[in-house]
Amino acid sequence: LGKQSIDGDHNQTGQMLAALCGYPQGTFASLIECSGDEIRVTRELDGGVQTLALKLPAVITTDLRLNQPRYPTMPNIMRARQKPLVVTELADLGLNLQPRLQTLSVDAPKVRQQGIKVSSVAELVEKLRQEAKVL
Repeated sequence: LGKQSIDGDHNQTGQMLAALCGYPQGTFASLIECSGDEIRVTRELDGGVQTLALKLPAVITTDLRLNQPRYPTMPNIMRARQKPLVVTELADLGLNLQPRLQTLSVDAPKVRQQGIKVSSVAELVEKLRQEAKVL
C-alpha cells in the first residue's frame, strides 16, 4: 500500500488494514527484502534508519524511495502507439456488481439548543449547578 491516501492524507489505511487482519505491519518502507516466510523492511525515520523483520503475511506501506521510476525511451513510445488497444467489457469479467449495502434511512440531526461561551470557571460551575443541574 502507499503510505498516504488521496482523500484525507491521514496515513492510516495500512495500519488499520493490518490491525483488522491481525497481520504485522511495516510502514514507510524504502527497501524490502523477502526470505522464505519472513520479510525485512527498511524504513527511514527522523532519527535514522530502522529495519524490521516481519513474518508473512504482512501489510507493508511504501515510501517514495522504494522504487526508481523507469522512463520510456522515445522509440518505445512510438512502438506503443502502433500496438492494438485491448478493451475488456465489464460484463466479460464475470463480477457481481450488485450493491451489497442497503440504505435504511437518511435523517437530519435533531435540532438542539445553541451552546454558550463562559468567561470563567466560576461562571461555568454556576451554569452547571443552576441550569444543567449536574453539580
